[in-house]
Amino acid sequence: MSDLIYDWNSVDGPPPARQFPIEFDDETLRDGLQSPSICNPSIDQKLRILHLIAKLGIESADIGLPGAGPHVVEHTTRLAREIVDAKLAIRPNCAARTVIADVRPIVEISQAVGIPIEACTFIGSSPVRQYTEDWSIEMMLRSTEEAVGFCAKEGIPVMYVTEDTVRAHPDTLRQLFVAAINAGATRLCLCDTVGHATPFGTRALVRWTKRLIEELGVDVKVDWHGHEDRGLSVSNSISAVMTGVDRVHGTALGVGERVGNTPMDILLVNLRLLGYIDRDLTSLGEYCEAVSEAVGVTIPANYPVVGRDAFRTGTGVHAAAVIKAFRRGDVKLADLVYSGVPAHLFGREQKIEVGPMSGKSNVVYWLEKRGFDPSDDLIDRVFQQAKKSNSILTDNEILELVQQVQHT
Repeated sequence: MSDLIYDWNSVDGPPPARQFPIEFDDETLRDGLQSPSICNPSIDQKLRILHLIAKLGIESADIGLPGAGPHVVEHTTRLAREIVDAKLAIRPNCAARTVIADVRPIVEISQAVGIPIEACTFIGSSPVRQYTEDWSIEMMLRSTEEAVGFCAKEGIPVMYVTEDTVRAHPDTLRQLFVAAINAGATRLCLCDTVGHATPFGTRALVRWTKRLIEELGVDVKVDWHGHEDRGLSVSNSISAVMTGVDRVHGTALGVGERVGNTPMDILLVNLRLLGYIDRDLTSLGEYCEAVSEAVGVTIPANYPVVGRDAFRTGTGVHAAAVIKAFRRGDVKLADLVYSGVPAHLFGREQKIEVGPMSGKSNVVYWLEKRGFDPSDDLIDRVFQQAKKSNSILTDNEILELVQQVQHT
């Protein structure tokens, strides 16, 4: 297939090879639920989503912020116990403010279920947050040292999360990162909390952080957490991956506060096509549909890869080319000719419909695909009906025409 494409994406050189694998942290069940437009899933729905996260090979998942109250503690504990009982290959983590009252429940749940639960302790780091909250750097450092130190003393791994990192001053970040690392943090999470970053800013921040870690001579990993406010979250995450972060975060369908988080599904697709990951993503649609149903967010018809129209055409010219590829018995060619994403890699297939912009080849293919003899009379009847319609004909509409012709 590479002989059939001149790939301008690689003209300036392929993506730089990574010396270590990229990991993913799924935040659908915590950060994603902050959207003001979603319904809070039941525990059964959360359990199903957790299993689908594991099925996609996603390495870790945020399963709650238990410091928010007893209800969250109950769900978080149940999810953690499911990871143990079902032997899911997921490392759980939980969000917490940098206060002991938030991290203590994480320790207690971890001890109750018998597995490590990473504490994701977060604190605002930008000047605008400091000014708004009236925080002094001394207070922020003290809070960081107390919360991270408490977790480390209890044997809980800690990811130190600086909210709004992309708008924070490097002098502030240096003080906070050093304090967190000295207190026992093993990961630093760089956050584009309000979707401010561009790929260039992402690269600069990741490079600066990695230089600091190298300067300190410590074994600390780096995460990237993005938001979609400027529509750049996937591009930023890819930039972070290329610059060397260890783990990237996302949510199914990009659900989350305001316009949402980095869409995990689209991120996985792009990193698979770039060659950074090689895993079975055929359950991607099931994962997105489960989240859509659980939170009450409709998947737009034109949503990439998992949307209804992603691999669907009713246009004569496009359909004719896809059909010719199918006639050759070549599914990969059919995926290639009018699509930049190979449908078969993600559990989908090309679909030919019949509508006002269709040619007769659409009709022939539709009939043959369903085992009907494409007689001239039947083809003409369906074709003429399609031309009079203002939308794609439904299967039932075409089947009714088939029955009419068969009974004449």
